[in-house]
Amino acid sequence: MMNRFEGPGAREARIRYLDGDFQVTSPGSFVRCAVTGESIPLDELKYWSVARQEPYRDAAVSLSREIDMNPDLRKRT
Repeated sequence: MMNRFEGPGAREARIRYLDGDFQVTSPGSFVRCAVTGESIPLDELKYWSVARQEPYRDAAVSLSREIDMNPDLRKRT
């Protein structure tokens, strides 16, 4: 049994991440989370970094990556 990421038409898309939107630069059905490596179907892609041009599985992973990249965010004032 094949899942939706397998088969002849299933390949990883290349994406240009924009503010509030993204542009498909190379067709495909999914992207891989920059942190977890999990496949994210394009129709479920909601979280990414414009600055780093990276997709994320969910808000928690996105926040974790942001804190990892900007340690000063850990400090409370």
